[in-house]
Amino acid sequence: MAEIELGIGKTARRAYGFDEISIVPSRRTRDRDDVDISWQIDAFTFQLPLLASAMDAAVSPKTAVEIGQLGGLAVLNLEGLWTRYEDPDPIYEEIASLPDGEATHRMQEIYLEPIKEDLIYKRIREVKDGGVVAAASLTPQRVERYHKIALDAELDILVIQGTVVSAEHVSTRTEPLNLKEFIAHYELPVIVGGCASYETALHLMRTGACGVLVGVGPGAACTTRGVLGIGVPQATAIADAAGARTRHLQETGRYVHVIADGGMRTGGDIAKAIACGADAVMIGSPLTRASESPGRGYHWGMATFHPELPRGARVKTKTVGTLRDILVGPAPVNDGTMNLFGALKTSIADTGFQSVRDFQRVEVAYSPSFLSEGKTYQRAQGVGMG
Repeated sequence: MAEIELGIGKTARRAYGFDEISIVPSRRTRDRDDVDISWQIDAFTFQLPLLASAMDAAVSPKTAVEIGQLGGLAVLNLEGLWTRYEDPDPIYEEIASLPDGEATHRMQEIYLEPIKEDLIYKRIREVKDGGVVAAASLTPQRVERYHKIALDAELDILVIQGTVVSAEHVSTRTEPLNLKEFIAHYELPVIVGGCASYETALHLMRTGACGVLVGVGPGAACTTRGVLGIGVPQATAIADAAGARTRHLQETGRYVHVIADGGMRTGGDIAKAIACGADAVMIGSPLTRASESPGRGYHWGMATFHPELPRGARVKTKTVGTLRDILVGPAPVNDGTMNLFGALKTSIADTGFQSVRDFQRVEVAYSPSFLSEGKTYQRAQGVGMG
C-alpha cells in the first residue's frame, strides 16, 4: 500500500473508516430466508454474530439473559457496578440524572467502591441460571486476582479486555499477565483485545486466544483517540486483523475469530465490518437505546471513570425500543439503527452470499461520497440517514 509523506522525516499509511467504504453488489442475489448468519466460537453456537459490549450501561445480568435468548452473547463487566454494589439501580438513576459538567467526576467517585468477590460469583450465576452462555470480562491487571472466582461460578467464556492489549506487556514495577501461559492453563475459551494492527493481532492470536477484539477508540462514548491520539479507523484495522488471521491459520491450522469492537451504529456498519473480515461484532451504544438496558438511555465507556485519565464520556443515546426491536426487528424507523441483524441478513442476501464467512469475500469499494451522494433532501430535512 502506498504511503503518504507527512514530511521529510515521517510517512503514513492511508487508513479507512466505515463511512469511506461501500459493499459492491455481485452478479448473484439470494433469497433472504436462505441466508445463515449464525456464528460458532469454540463449542458454542449463536444465532447472531453478536457480542454485547462489557459496559455497565449496556449489559446487566438480566439483559445478558435476554440477549442470549435472542441469539447473541452478552459480556458482563466483572469490574463494574454489578460487582461493586449489591443493588446498583439507585446508582444508575443517579448517573442518569447528573449534569454533564459533573458526570465524569461523580462517576470517578462511584467507581471507587471496591469490587466484591461474592458479587462476581453471584452475577455469573444469575446469567447461568437464566439458561444462556455466560461471558464476562476482566482487565489484564485483574485477571490473576479474580479469574478463579469466575471459574468457580462456571463462567463459559472469558474476555480479557482493555483499551489496548498486547501479547507482550513490559513493566519494571509489576509482574505482567502472561497471556500465553494463562490461556494454556485452562480449557476455558478466552477472547482478548483490543488491538488495531496486523502485528498486534497476530501476536494475540499466537497466545492461544479463540478470538481477538479489534478496535481502539471508535466507540460512541470513547475519547481515547482524542486523549491519547491512539487508534486506527475500523475498516483498515479489521482488514489488517483478518490478514493476521489468514497467516496464523496457514502457520498453525487454527482459526481465530476476528471480532470488530466499536464504531458500528447501523446495520450497514455491521455489514461493512463483516465485509472487511470480521467474524462477529461487539456493540455497546446501540444496545443502550433499548428499554431493558440498565443505562436509562445513557452510555459510558469502560475508561470514563479512570481515576487519573478518563478516556470516555457519558453520552445520551435515547431509548427507542426493545432489545428485540434493535437486534432482530421489526424496525419502525428508516435510519438503519434498528433490526441490525435483519439488515445484515439482507445485505448478505442482496450480494448473493449465504453465510457470514462467505460474505467476507464480498467486493468492497472506496466510496468517500457514499453517505452523501444524492441525499440532499434527507440531509436538508434531517430524515432517513440525514
